[in-house]
Amino acid sequence: MTPDPRDPCRPHRLMARQNALANVALHAACAQLAPGEWEAERVSFFPSIRETLNHLWTVDVFYLDALHGGTTGYAHRDNPVPWPDLADLAREQRRADLSLVAFCDALTPPDLDRVVEVHRPGGFQYEALPELLLHIGLHAVHHRGQAHAMLAGTSVAPPQLDEFICRGEGNVRADQMAVLGWSEDYLAS
Repeated sequence: MTPDPRDPCRPHRLMARQNALANVALHAACAQLAPGEWEAERVSFFPSIRETLNHLWTVDVFYLDALHGGTTGYAHRDNPVPWPDLADLAREQRRADLSLVAFCDALTPPDLDRVVEVHRPGGFQYEALPELLLHIGLHAVHHRGQAHAMLAGTSVAPPQLDEFICRGEGNVRADQMAVLGWSEDYLAS
């Protein structure tokens, strides 16, 4: 299938899919950590790989709630480590990632004019949908990059996280595609 290059929603679909693929790769690398490395204190914005990736999930769920018109706001952030176990976090992150993918897959050009009400402490923030989707993607890249750098100080080599979307990168994403049950045709749509 050849996607329409003029479809203004396609970049959002691709970013959501890239996000899911990169998270699968990062969680697979973290699953190889030696005992104690997942929660070990490190130098970064958050003090461990575990806390960094829990923050990523928490913020993803916060924004997914807003995208779907929810009102839970910062309640998701009450517990800084809701998923201390990597397997649980990976499962819940995949659930959040697939929710974002489904949201972006359902987008139509008129949706891009939508304004999203984000419930923040003390008030509301109103964001244009395209900018909010870009922010969600950039936030994830930012914190995955921190976790990637922290992995460099462990027994596990940091995985490739940025070569999943280009057409010629099928060999790089094969394992992650299998985990998600995706085909190359789906990824290209």
